[in-house]
Amino acid sequence: MSALPRSRRATYADLEAVPPHLVAEIVEGSLITHPRPAPKHAVASSALGITIGSPFDRGRDGPGGWIILDEPELHLGDDVVVPDLAGWRRERMPVLPDTAYFETAPDWICEVVSPSTEAYDRGVKRAVYAKAGVVHFWILDPRAEILETFSLRDGGWFLTGTFSGTDHVSVAPFDAISFPLAELWPFSQPTGPVEASASADTTTDT
Repeated sequence: MSALPRSRRATYADLEAVPPHLVAEIVEGSLITHPRPAPKHAVASSALGITIGSPFDRGRDGPGGWIILDEPELHLGDDVVVPDLAGWRRERMPVLPDTAYFETAPDWICEVVSPSTEAYDRGVKRAVYAKAGVVHFWILDPRAEILETFSLRDGGWFLTGTFSGTDHVSVAPFDAISFPLAELWPFSQPTGPVEASASADTTTDT
């Protein structure tokens, strides 16, 4: 991750000039860039989006009432940020904006951290979300296979849960469902063919 020298405040034109293989944001007047997500990061983010999106965005086996998006561009005051996942209750955003970005702060944001972005996501970027009034903030770490969940209280973040291993996740704002955390890292689990082979070997020995 890199930030341009703060000889002047970054503009949206600076952001648009960044090559497309980089994610670009403007925070506290600085242009910040970082690489596109690594595969394990991308898999975990996509898996969580599917897990949450089906019951809450699509209303399949869940209450619906949400819009869940991957990597939306958010304009929160003077800051321009791109979270890995964000969700809005539909009553707060009944229609989509005509712009290529969103000015309504999400109700929920999840950042999937990597070695190059973790300090930034946990620090200045999390402060931007608190200032904007985002109520729920999750940090997903696919390297450690841990999920941390926070709620905004009195302008600060309050830890509401830490999940790892074989934990099932049921936490606000998506506590209407429960899902196994392990399904977010499918490549850490035994594959189907291996399991089938092991089962066949057991049957033969018996």
